[in-house]
Amino acid sequence: MSKRTPTKQRLLTILKKANDLTITEIMEHFTISEIAVRKQLHELVQQGFVKQQSHKQKLGRPYLTYDLTQKGHETFPNQYKSIPVELLEDLEELHGPQAVRALLDKHGEREKAYMNNVIQEDDLDKKVAEMVRVQNERGYMVEVEKVAEGDFEVRNYNCPVAAIARCYHQMCTNEQKLYEEIFPGSEVSAYSFITQGDHVCKWKIKNPNGR
Repeated sequence: MSKRTPTKQRLLTILKKANDLTITEIMEHFTISEIAVRKQLHELVQQGFVKQQSHKQKLGRPYLTYDLTQKGHETFPNQYKSIPVELLEDLEELHGPQAVRALLDKHGEREKAYMNNVIQEDDLDKKVAEMVRVQNERGYMVEVEKVAEGDFEVRNYNCPVAAIARCYHQMCTNEQKLYEEIFPGSEVSAYSFITQGDHVCKWKIKNPNGR
């Protein structure tokens, strides 16, 4: 978060320790004016680090409480990016690379089963659009463009599993298998990878019927 002022950091810390606080409860931790605290709190809400919720009362006006969003929680140190890689490295050391391959294949099969269950469209255009929607809901940042010959270029600007894929390229191979499973009549190819230093992953889904 840019320009994290002492007041903003204190607000994040207070809300990390206790949730659903009113402004009155928050002000117990400050000696500066309530106006100044509200300004910083409003900016945190606008930036997506804090969420506010309105509560109705039988008498009087509704009141607001404040809590951290997931984005707010992620401003604190964590190991969620490194632990999965370390666990796979431990598995490889204990049981060999074949154990890691088997585990990632198992994960890939689960991914394919999930996508086949949620994507029910038969029309290729609608199926591609549904795939993009589902992937974006799962933390990817996917855009798609229909290019020459009616093919589709899929661009993914954020890979939630990039930390693992950089160490185990099988994740990228499994992703290609996933697309081939979703689009069984189409040739699927990849030609850009975030894990290899590109700023975006690019996939082409060939339209078997041309335009």
